[in-house]
Amino acid sequence: MQNYIIRNIAVVNEGRTTVQDVWIKDSRIEKIAPNISVSGNYKEIDGTGKHLLPGVIDDQVHFREPGLTEKATIYTEARAAVAGGTTSFMEMPNTKPAALTQELLEDKYQIGKQHSLANYSFFMGAANDNVEEILKTNDKKETVCGVKIFMGSSTGNMLVDNYLTLETVFSNSELLIATHCEDEKIIRANMELFKKEKGDHLTAADHPLIRNVEACFESSLVAIQFAQKHNARLHILHISTARELQLFGNMLPLAEKRITAEVCVHHLHFTSDDYAKYGNLIKCNPAIKSPENRAGLWEALLDDRLDIIATDHAPHTWAEKQQPYMEAPSGVPLVQHSLLLMLQYVQEGKISIEKVVEKMSHAPAVCFQIRERGYLREGYYADCVIVDMKGASTVEKENIYYKCGWSPFEGHTFPAAITHTFVSGHLAYENGRFDESVKGQRLLFNR
Repeated sequence: MQNYIIRNIAVVNEGRTTVQDVWIKDSRIEKIAPNISVSGNYKEIDGTGKHLLPGVIDDQVHFREPGLTEKATIYTEARAAVAGGTTSFMEMPNTKPAALTQELLEDKYQIGKQHSLANYSFFMGAANDNVEEILKTNDKKETVCGVKIFMGSSTGNMLVDNYLTLETVFSNSELLIATHCEDEKIIRANMELFKKEKGDHLTAADHPLIRNVEACFESSLVAIQFAQKHNARLHILHISTARELQLFGNMLPLAEKRITAEVCVHHLHFTSDDYAKYGNLIKCNPAIKSPENRAGLWEALLDDRLDIIATDHAPHTWAEKQQPYMEAPSGVPLVQHSLLLMLQYVQEGKISIEKVVEKMSHAPAVCFQIRERGYLREGYYADCVIVDMKGASTVEKENIYYKCGWSPFEGHTFPAAITHTFVSGHLAYENGRFDESVKGQRLLFNR
């Protein structure tokens, strides 16, 4: 493997930015110091004027394989992730078939091993009737990121609304339990009301009123009650409402929290005002809601009630998204542009670059207890990204790497550029070119 020294670069790590040299040797960070001098074979990269960040760890993506590969594959979406500075991902179980048995879960790991340019992990899926399979994952807690429960809302056969199932999983799982929280009964009741009022004329603008604040809050409250009852390790995904934020605290260090929360980039960026422009392109679950909810999310992100920034990357074909509201599927492709979007907010003064690194790299590593990743530390794997904060990145059809071929950011210019992405010391992406000769690694966990 090629070794590298990155010279004179602003290293962003653990709340500080300092200009250093960084020596990458045999997949790991060998040394971080001013003016490193070494002999032997290495490639030198001039980092003057640029920043080095730990690679983004995205704890929630849908890469659609197996079974939904007309939308995406692990190969295509991992490439897109790496181009966007995401070096590790945790992928959701609602594929076809869903990852509801240990064999089906391991099948996904084999696909990742063969095809993923980024480091990877896959969640074990929960259904009302697979408790025995879920609890077998306790034996794999060092090699599987967690158990995913769709509490009260899902597609396919993964809706978990049986309280006995929930009681058993929350009381017995030794892994982190990640939940999608929306109350299906509330959503169905709202849908009936809207159908009576508007018939077949529903649009994406109705989405946040049907999948409303109450549906999110009530489901999150139930999840937290289960977790508190059993002292389970709960992580609630894609918080989208200001009301839910009262359920989370910031009094403990992240490593000591038993209940944590994630916010996604689209909920930090878009609001319900944007449905007029984007329509079904930004239809997702939970829904993008009114501006006061976005304001609440930003406040809670900055004061640490929200712990992680992720994407819930969920691609669908362009044709699927052009269907009427009721037929158009929910989900937005985001993993290639999440870091660029947050760096835009750095440029706008909304958040510091150190805080972006904390929420997109450090916090996922702490939250999931990922082994030797998420930080720029000597001895850790060299998952890192070189960013030019004076550069620019215009999103165009030709440089969208998602298999679905579209992005809500098409035509937008981000005021930063990702120039290099290292995955476990391998320079996987450099200025628009990929080196796919080395695949990513399976994430391991300190549990």
